[in-house]
Amino acid sequence: MVLGLLLSACNVEVTPNRNDTANADEAARPVQWSDQTRAQLRKAIDARAVHGLDHVDFGAPSGDDAAVTAQALRYAAALARGATDPTKLYDVYTVPRPDPDLKAGLAAALQSGDLTRWLDGLAPQDANYQRLAKAYVDLRKQPPTPVAGIASTGEAIEPGASDPRLPAIARELAVLDYLPANAAPGDRYTPAMVDAVRRMQADYGMKPDGIIGSEALAILNMSDADRARAIAIAMERLRWLERSPPATRIDVNLAAARLTYWRDGKIADSRKVVVGEPDTETPQLGSPIFRLVANPTWTVPRSIQKKEIASKGASYLKAHNMVWKDGWIVQQPGPQNSLGLVKFDMLNDHAIYLHDTPAKALFAMVQRQRSHGCVRVEDALGFAEMLAKDEGVTDQWHQARGTGKETFVKLPRQIPVRMLYQTVLFDDAGEPIVRNDPYGWDDRVGEALGFKAGKALRVLTGAADVGP
Repeated sequence: MVLGLLLSACNVEVTPNRNDTANADEAARPVQWSDQTRAQLRKAIDARAVHGLDHVDFGAPSGDDAAVTAQALRYAAALARGATDPTKLYDVYTVPRPDPDLKAGLAAALQSGDLTRWLDGLAPQDANYQRLAKAYVDLRKQPPTPVAGIASTGEAIEPGASDPRLPAIARELAVLDYLPANAAPGDRYTPAMVDAVRRMQADYGMKPDGIIGSEALAILNMSDADRARAIAIAMERLRWLERSPPATRIDVNLAAARLTYWRDGKIADSRKVVVGEPDTETPQLGSPIFRLVANPTWTVPRSIQKKEIASKGASYLKAHNMVWKDGWIVQQPGPQNSLGLVKFDMLNDHAIYLHDTPAKALFAMVQRQRSHGCVRVEDALGFAEMLAKDEGVTDQWHQARGTGKETFVKLPRQIPVRMLYQTVLFDDAGEPIVRNDPYGWDDRVGEALGFKAGKALRVLTGAADVGP
């Protein structure tokens, strides 16, 4: 068959013999479905709630082999790559995705008579996915009610007041990182809780008065239906990802604004980051770091130049060590450079990269969606030192830093970076914790999976500076 394709490309006519024709006919003939394999498919689809796919319609049973094959491939694709296509849901999505040969897999499964085993092996097999599946099934067993866990009595809770709802409110504040995880919940509205509520209100564009009314409860209150939807979306996002990612990589969770550095299959480091604010979101990219840049310059993008610098005079440029160069505003190297003292250069078409920042106070904030799209790394110099050591370029890195000028240190191998978006995290016991959805990106996935719209409570941060 390959020979035929090659020769056809050269305009050479090939006359197949009888054996060739017979083999081709045999390969094209669909494998027959048996009663056993049909039953296995129906059982698997009926049990699809374990994957959070119970709102997705994969079609009714059919007696036609071709129709059953199409149905099986649709369900297999949902398990193997996701029931939705992130490249169609988002303007930018370049994170590597799995691409198994489902037709060949189905044919082999039908020949062996064990469709169940093949389907079971298509979804992610890691512990986090299994925990999500269990949590979703458990929530689905609850009565189908959208009633929230914290009752809305119509009475606002004032600072210093006592209220039986406060322990539950304190737990939700801890889940969202506004209170320490070990904060002892009580039935009195303490100053520490008031401060936490004020910070939360400010992040969501409310008046930060510390009064827990209906608006504040809308953020803190999550029904079982809300949690189930978020968990199903989290499973879908995991199905989008390749099953064996690079053992050495950097994952950035944009929803949690946190970076995780994997080295040889183990977590080597985790730290806070600042990512794009909701109107300049950091896209979901798969893009490697290929070099470290010491003492970087920053060429101000046209969008930032027009929106935030055009109205400022020469004194502003001088104060911020900026100059005009070939029609662009360029900020010179130094500790006050918007890229800080190190840039982690990445290969992509979107001018997105990791970097240092002089705006260190942002890392103390809970909602760290406050940049123009790039990713600012907490203690970026320490992280650069770690990567330089792991990649064997420590001496080159130290020499580059010592120049005081923009200097490039190429890594001996590229380090893959995945910009992901996960609103469900796991606590110390491995239980899934549903966090907020700062970009409002859960809605489009949830709708595509057949869920009713959730509560779209987008973070309203406002960029703190002109940096990328």
